[in-house]
Amino acid sequence: MKIAEMKQALPGLAAISFRLPDGTYLPAHFHVTEVGLVTKHFIDCGGVERRETVANFQLWEAGDYDHRLAPQKFLHILNLSDKILGTEDLDIEVEYQQATIGKFGLAFDGTDFVLTPKQTACLAQDACGIPNALVALPQLQAASCCTPGGGCC
Repeated sequence: MKIAEMKQALPGLAAISFRLPDGTYLPAHFHVTEVGLVTKHFIDCGGVERRETVANFQLWEAGDYDHRLAPQKFLHILNLSDKILGTEDLDIEVEYQQATIGKFGLAFDGTDFVLTPKQTACLAQDACGIPNALVALPQLQAASCCTPGGGCC
């Protein structure tokens, strides 16, 4: 999800809810403690220099059970953050404290903001000698044999 999409979604909501990938909801008293610009400058395993920039939201909860972030207030926070985020329509990454700080992507289903899993990946598979078929193979095996009656257990 991009910043502009979130800004378009917020005015039509009566309340803000965030849902984790497992379907559970963040408590209604969550806080948005940070909106920031995160730039990662790195070299991948194939030696290619790369940069990634995202808008980062940090969500947090505490014992402040009376706290409720209204959609209009969140939109106001996003508009204030324009001076930090700039004018580029950035992808949103969300940090949320679980056993450790989890990083998630963000989607919107028309009602809820959904924290989506993020995965690591080799960005230079060709330079590392990883064939594309090898990357997809575990998914094919799981789909074909690890079903009830599939004989893998």
